[in-house]
Amino acid sequence: MRVSVCVGNYAKTPYCIPALEINVYCMEEFCYCMKENAFLLDMSLLDDKLIDWIEQECGLKELAAALHPLIHKKGSLSGFAVMILEYVGFYDGETIREVEQVLKQGAGLSSIEKRKGQIDYLVRKKKYAAALCGYDLLLKRWEEQESSGAVMPAASCLAAIIHNKGVAFAGLMRYDMAAEHFRLAYERDKREDYYIDYLAAKRLRLPENEYVAFAANSPENYRHTLELEKKMERFSEEWELQPEYLQLYNRRESRTGGDVKKYYGESERLVRLLKDNYRDGGSD
Repeated sequence: MRVSVCVGNYAKTPYCIPALEINVYCMEEFCYCMKENAFLLDMSLLDDKLIDWIEQECGLKELAAALHPLIHKKGSLSGFAVMILEYVGFYDGETIREVEQVLKQGAGLSSIEKRKGQIDYLVRKKKYAAALCGYDLLLKRWEEQESSGAVMPAASCLAAIIHNKGVAFAGLMRYDMAAEHFRLAYERDKREDYYIDYLAAKRLRLPENEYVAFAANSPENYRHTLELEKKMERFSEEWELQPEYLQLYNRRESRTGGDVKKYYGESERLVRLLKDNYRDGGSD
């Protein structure tokens, strides 16, 4: 059994982290929220109210005194967070360095860009349904801020949001929606990889004869389709080296070899695994 010893007191009054709108009651909770939401943290964290809470509620006068100069001499967000993480000792050095790197990369980014980074992380973790909801809310926020005359990130950021929403759709095998978002992203930012992703979604969505007709419809598609086919061939070769491919190959051999019981048993196991993975990818 693992026992975690708290640093400082358990606060009677919580501290609300400004950028996250999350209440925390102890330093370990505070460190956890910083680590899990590093994409969203900003300079509002450097606040005298936090120093007072650490000193008065948590009883950590030494830490509060060390943090005070960073607030009043305009220290960095990453330096401030690292000092707290190292003092509390809730995470190992490697994790603290990762948080520090995220904070340094996010320095100067707008709230929209930071939120995009967090949603992109959901896509990498295959939480596609949650990511789609996040992108929808983010695009709505973009529209609202743009309408209000606020200073917006570069147009390439909007294209990237739309493109990555297409990646989430592709993860759910909704290739029609993926293709549409890749096309919209390419219209806003003429990146070649966006267009190749558009062709790839079309290739996965359409029957072969329809895709060939679609690709041949525009002369500019020729070079991109050749590049796509090279990628597809490379992916196919890599796929044949994966354990999942070998499992499917063995299933096929069992069927053709007459071992029907083994074939159906393995099929049921794979279906359960796919269902579990789909559920995990469809929820936050």
